[in-house]
Amino acid sequence: MKLYFKQRFFSWFDSYDVWNESGHVAYTVQGRLSLGHLLEIHDPNGSHLGTVKEEILTLLPRFALYENDQYVGSIKKKFTLFFKQFELDCEGWTVDGDPFGWDYSVTDRDGNLIMTVSKELLRLTDTYVLDIVDPRHALRCLMIVLAIDAAACSNK
Repeated sequence: MKLYFKQRFFSWFDSYDVWNESGHVAYTVQGRLSLGHLLEIHDPNGSHLGTVKEEILTLLPRFALYENDQYVGSIKKKFTLFFKQFELDCEGWTVDGDPFGWDYSVTDRDGNLIMTVSKELLRLTDTYVLDIVDPRHALRCLMIVLAIDAAACSNK
């Protein structure tokens, strides 16, 4: 399953439409006024599915992940001098990225691939392609990528 999303060009807060391979909107993401990033994920009918919430008062960006209102894990930026690396506390998954922070993969504790993510370059807004092995993991995978993108914005 593939998902595509790009940040809207004119938006006060982070705001995304997420499309599936057929070109239909699968999710909408709306940023909310908050200390730190607060991203709410909705289905095409407007039903709330999940939330990515930046935890404030941390040395490095850290995000809590919620499906509906249930906490499912967190992702935080690791302290590194040159490379963007993240520590994922969710389902026993791990996230690994390239030195530039453009491409990531998520694997389970047995090394099985969950998802790959590519950031498209030379775009006016952040644009990502998610290739998800099991569609049941789509929401959680989307939340991970949203947190990574928000962490990059926090560092700018």
